[in-house]
Amino acid sequence: MRLRADIFVSSLLRRVFASGDFAAVEKKGAEEAGAIFIRQHFRDGLETLYAPAPQTAFGDDEIRDRLFEIRLARSEPEAVRAMLERERRFDPDLWIVELEAEELGDMIPLARDGSA
Repeated sequence: MRLRADIFVSSLLRRVFASGDFAAVEKKGAEEAGAIFIRQHFRDGLETLYAPAPQTAFGDDEIRDRLFEIRLARSEPEAVRAMLERERRFDPDLWIVELEAEELGDMIPLARDGSA
């Protein structure tokens, strides 16, 4: 069973705050199953956008937990905003979470090379 979106976001925010960084919810989506997009802000003004990984990132026998992929890496904020606006038109129930942190460590589970 997959963790609800609101619980995942709440947990992520607490972990970011506990590490001494800042986080905020820019857009609250569907509480149970909304797609979650994460904007990581860097001191130099650039951003990385994490998006839900495609279903192909999951193995057949794996628990269907949340995995993310890097959609835009260290990009200009305008590019990130434009991509998020396209996603919003496609799925108005998505979440957007903003993080101000140079390093995220293992806070965001990333899909690796098409597999978890």
